[in-house]
Amino acid sequence: MTAITAPAVAGKTARGILLMLLATVLFTAMDAVVKGLVTSYPTIQVIWARFFGQFVIVLLVLAVRGGVRPALRTRFPRLHLLRAALQFGTAGLFFLSLSHIGLAEAQALADISPILITLGAALFLGERLGPRRVLGVVAAMVGALIVIRPGMAVFTPAALLPIGAAVCYAGFALITRRVGVQESAWTSMIYAAAFGTLAAFVMTVPVWQPIALRDLPLFLLIGVLGTGAQLCIVRSFSVAEASVVAPFAYAGILFAIFWGIVVFGEYPDAPTLVGALVIVAAGLYVWHRETRATRGLA
Repeated sequence: MTAITAPAVAGKTARGILLMLLATVLFTAMDAVVKGLVTSYPTIQVIWARFFGQFVIVLLVLAVRGGVRPALRTRFPRLHLLRAALQFGTAGLFFLSLSHIGLAEAQALADISPILITLGAALFLGERLGPRRVLGVVAAMVGALIVIRPGMAVFTPAALLPIGAAVCYAGFALITRRVGVQESAWTSMIYAAAFGTLAAFVMTVPVWQPIALRDLPLFLLIGVLGTGAQLCIVRSFSVAEASVVAPFAYAGILFAIFWGIVVFGEYPDAPTLVGALVIVAAGLYVWHRETRATRGLA
């Protein structure tokens, strides 16, 4: 039995990790676009664009797949509502932070989320919390601390925003893991998009600013990138244990550095590069150990 199931588990773990990495690429690309827009538009208007774009795309996909009504059927309406609220909090707090601190700094501070997810998965989902996972997560956190260098300019009141986003994201990830294995990813997508669109619209109306024609493609791009990233996240947490794939969210700091250089001309210093290398090493260590463990080689 072990010989049959172990490769399948290893395959699902690898797929979950790859989906997490792809989601991280898409999310950080979206964050780079957002950082450019929040200098000219109210943050809540940009948040609305992110969720409205997802809402439209999901509706179109569901229409092709057989209709919206099947995706609305759920046994967990309260969990979906809570999950949608947490996702809205994640995007709102992180987007707001981008108007105060750099993209790489915000991402590094938000990178406490894998630790919260790993601990939460053990406490609330009954997932195993072995010493290797703990070591990998802690090592990745050390890398993030090297990047942000406690006691320096990153730790301003605005630094609480991405930390709050990390807390919301951890709750969102745990609920996704709980619900995702039992329901379609599109169910989570449509409820999250509808909640975010409605909530952001109510708050956007008083501060709405006309969108310049040159910026319209960027607002559309936010919806596309956010939807793709969200779908990857939901599927990642559905096919693999949350505490396994969560550490790979640390790769976000690497992609944030990349987008910072390409889009804003922000080059990282030596400590940032060292911290990034530690994060990558920690993620690869967890992946290597989990692959061996599922194949019975650990």
